Amino acid sequence: MDEHAREIAGKAERFKKLYTAAVYDIMDEMGLPNQCMDLGIRGLDRSMRIAGPAFTVAVTADMRTDAEYDLEEVKTFTFFRRMYPGCVVLISAAGERNAGHWGELMSTASKARGATGVVVDGGIRDGNILIGMEDWPVFTRYLSPIESRGRTRISGVEVPIAVTGTLTAQIRINPGDWLFGDMDGVVVIPADKVDTVLAKAEEMTTIENRSRNEIRAGGDVADIYAKYGRL
Repeated sequence: MDEHAREIAGKAERFKKLYTAAVYDIMDEMGLPNQCMDLGIRGLDRSMRIAGPAFTVAVTADMRTDAEYDLEEVKTFTFFRRMYPGCVVLISAAGERNAGHWGELMSTASKARGATGVVVDGGIRDGNILIGMEDWPVFTRYLSPIESRGRTRISGVEVPIAVTGTLTAQIRINPGDWLFGDMDGVVVIPADKVDTVLAKAEEMTTIENRSRNEIRAGGDVADIYAKYGRL
């Protein structure tokens, strides 16, 4: 594992010890309130947690024939070579809400290149197989048996994309921005803010753990809030 991969893995493990609410609160305090993806995007299993830099994939409705389609790296499936250890595959389906835009074979290929999970603002297929894949968290809007081929196409790889937001219509995500998801939802952390957000969220969690322990020990809630400023 090279230094960059170790750095990503280390940050991902730190995020997974936190929870999305704490990370969201820190970004809210930093003036970044619109970083929560649509709440309809959830893990296939409530225990799934995901963290890592986004490897972005844009999907749009596209009725072109194979001969007319011009993204050579997608036609030849060589775009998987651009994935890197620790990345999280992020698919934005541009509002298409019927087909499964990612599935088990695409996930297997992604994992083999070092990706650590997938987030889909759209749908997935093969849910029964995906939920059984070891160490492969999947966050998606819905499941569908419908084939995407002939209905949608990948229109860009590792390009800025927009996903559906909760407090705003869309969230712009650049390749390398971080995603963190748990049972509450998925939040987006701008790449240049990751270190600050992570450190502040860890500090907040430490304070909240102290508050929790003191409350369990019979401490007065008002006094504990006055002491720490958080509940």
